[in-house]
Amino acid sequence: MATSTADNFSDYKKAEKKALEILSAMKAVSPRKVDIELALLVAIFELHKGTAPADTVAAIVQGHLKTLVPYYAAKTPPTG
Repeated sequence: MATSTADNFSDYKKAEKKALEILSAMKAVSPRKVDIELALLVAIFELHKGTAPADTVAAIVQGHLKTLVPYYAAKTPPTG
């Protein structure tokens, strides 16, 4: 039996919740955003290690960013 869209979304939300918990823990380890950003990107490359070349992983990340940027842009108040 195929996994339903609702099940997939539920799994995603569980993973997202865990990622935000990890982010909170990372903030306690380093106040530097660049350290956290790079560590999270390394984790993405490690997730795909041995199954996809680096260029493909970068394209996956860029594709996700194209989806997320409009979502967050709509929620971010303008600065200035």
